[in-house]
Amino acid sequence: MNIIVTGGAGFIGANFVYYELEKHPEDKIICIDKLTYAGNMATLDEAMKQESFSFHRVDIADRAAVYQVFEQEKPNIVVNFAAESHVDRSIEHPEIFLQTNVIGTSVLMDACRKYGIRRYHQVSTDEVYGDLPLDRPDLLFTEETPLHTSSPYSASKASADLLVMAYHRTYGLNTTISRCSNNYGPFHFPEKLIPLMILNALHDKKLPVYGDGKNVRDWLYVGDHAAAIDLIIRKGASGEVYNVGGHNERSNLTVVKSVLAALGKDESSIEYVTDRKGHDRRYAIDPTKIQRELGWNPTVKFEEGLEKTIKWYLSHQAWWAPILKGAYQNYYEKMYANR
Repeated sequence: MNIIVTGGAGFIGANFVYYELEKHPEDKIICIDKLTYAGNMATLDEAMKQESFSFHRVDIADRAAVYQVFEQEKPNIVVNFAAESHVDRSIEHPEIFLQTNVIGTSVLMDACRKYGIRRYHQVSTDEVYGDLPLDRPDLLFTEETPLHTSSPYSASKASADLLVMAYHRTYGLNTTISRCSNNYGPFHFPEKLIPLMILNALHDKKLPVYGDGKNVRDWLYVGDHAAAIDLIIRKGASGEVYNVGGHNERSNLTVVKSVLAALGKDESSIEYVTDRKGHDRRYAIDPTKIQRELGWNPTVKFEEGLEKTIKWYLSHQAWWAPILKGAYQNYYEKMYANR
């Protein structure tokens, strides 16, 4: 099969690319990426060496360019990872998120209709469900949980999900959607929680924690997420939504302390900063459906995954060091200097 992977130079997309290249060497992987601040060609260095991989620098909202790739590559399946995904950035510039996450999704699905694609898969997020109270650990997000967004980012992703459902019903497009909990692992952009804390700790900088640090997230190792999506695009039922979670709930503060402990650092570097606007308190995914219907289960426990992630950053300075300069440094100072 020929599989288009949009956003394949980003964190989760790239890990999916490598999973597919190893798991299904008979398939061709076609990567589309705009290469925004979070897209990094260095991430795809090893993939570029393989004949079964090709890359196109394209904005998914550029209809003509997307259609040209479809005509050239003749894909069977499209997996859409391409998205603006950082909540803080969405609060500053929501219009960018609408353009990529909503308009871009519609362009991709129009291309799927035009060129007869076998399956379109939308990679979504648990953030479309809003949040859960900290004092109700029995409550989990299921596929039937109403959408209740909190940020421009999550609103743009929920809008895209609704559009995918509409294309399935109106046009009969073969679609699936996955909504996953927080990922971590190799190639994670340094502004996200775990890599930010790892790299700040390595440089003996303060570790900024929003609010009281009690916000809870369900963490999933990115390789397990890749395996789940692989199952969905090959065996998932058309028109269905699948929640993907790891049963690894941790407060942000607990995650930060775990990073410090793993690196042999004390907790004096933790610095509480002004909380994010509209900050969701708790996410928790119920993955029963994908476990029951497709046989997926997470294989990497949080402690093991965190150790693997830290080791990766320790041994891949050549990947992250250039990112910490220039525009990223300016953004970091803007976000945390006066909080």
